[in-house]
Amino acid sequence: QVQLVESGGGSVQAGGSLKLSCAASGFTYMPYCMGWFRQAPGKEREGVARILTGRGNTYYADSVKGRFTISRDNAKRTLYLQMNSLKPEDTAMYSCAARNGGYCSMGPREYGYWGQGTQVTVSS
Repeated sequence: QVQLVESGGGSVQAGGSLKLSCAASGFTYMPYCMGWFRQAPGKEREGVARILTGRGNTYYADSVKGRFTISRDNAKRTLYLQMNSLKPEDTAMYSCAARNGGYCSMGPREYGYWGQGTQVTVSS
């Protein structure tokens, strides 16, 4: 059974850091494209960062560029999101997602596999 399980969320003050992890299981291989998404109350889900797990190519939303880093450990089948210089507007439920075909985009509708999410709360 395919499963994505996030961990590492929590509460932090503005300027702080958190590192999220997403463990992938049930896949024959590490999905070729994985991403992090977030959804704040009353807002649509948005793409934060995505990575081609083979080449390591990354792409970030403008709002997190220079502060967040997406990475992966294919041997451990784990995706990471290092979040630095956190701001209150980063507060959201963060979810990882995976896809095994098509273009590796930032559009959430393009991803077929989702984790349950982990809450990140940044206080000012």
